[in-house]
Amino acid sequence: MTFELTILGSSSAIPTSKRNLTAHVLNVHERFFLIDCGEGTQIQIRKNKIRFGKIDHIFISHLHGDHIFGLFGLISTFNLLNREKDLHIYSHPELENILNGHLEYFEKNISFSIIFHLLKPKRNEIIYEDEKVIVETIPLKHRVPTCGFKFTEKPHLRNLRKNVVENYRIPISKIRSVQEGDDFINDNNEIISNEKLTLPPYKTRSYAYCTDTAYSEKIIPVINGVDLLFHEATFGMDMKRQAKLTTHSTSEDAANIAKKANVGKLIIGHFSARYKDVGVILNEAREIFPNIISAEDGEKHRIELTREE
Repeated sequence: MTFELTILGSSSAIPTSKRNLTAHVLNVHERFFLIDCGEGTQIQIRKNKIRFGKIDHIFISHLHGDHIFGLFGLISTFNLLNREKDLHIYSHPELENILNGHLEYFEKNISFSIIFHLLKPKRNEIIYEDEKVIVETIPLKHRVPTCGFKFTEKPHLRNLRKNVVENYRIPISKIRSVQEGDDFINDNNEIISNEKLTLPPYKTRSYAYCTDTAYSEKIIPVINGVDLLFHEATFGMDMKRQAKLTTHSTSEDAANIAKKANVGKLIIGHFSARYKDVGVILNEAREIFPNIISAEDGEKHRIELTREE
């Protein structure tokens, strides 16, 4: 039951020799969600051995080039690979017009359907749901309409204790109800309590992605308590004024949001290319929120299963 984030790109505005532009892949139970798609994303997908055919859903935070320019090449590659499955893209409505112009000129005979899901960036709402995960938007504060995304695993069933099915002769038809918390009544009308049959379920896991954005406490109720938060920290404290002018966040901003939202762990990224060493940004943020790391291209971050108490 995998819940794992892969950082494909961690730079802002322009790529550097060490950092690609923004893109993440989140694997939830072998569902692969691509979040933003900066230039070079498909190369990073290959380097990280992620199968193109696994990506069916792409979430675009906003329409700045460093978050979408990789989409054109990725769609072209899907077409060259004779993809047949539908591709779902979640974005601001204008992206549909932009992509359709590209497709009309470059990809007239596309082998698959692209289904656009139009977002309302100023609203927190559920935009995707299946039997394993819920995805909702996080309204952010940027120069253009922008939203982040929160991925929340659906609740797990209780876990059967070892050998209880054989020992208590529980029929297959009753296993689901036992996992849902019911006691079991055997053929002699004896009630076997659920505590004897099961272990507590695993806790649900969650990931929130917040870029690009100025400091905004309005997002705290949405991301409160997530296991893993990615929050942009484009600038260090030395560039507070630039952060304000460009509606981006500083190291201090990201750390304060993480602290006030009681998140488990913070990843900062979307670093300005002017920083050759992001250690200064990381250290500034760590003074406020200790459980923090910097985003590094190619790194994976797995949220392990833990049981409810």
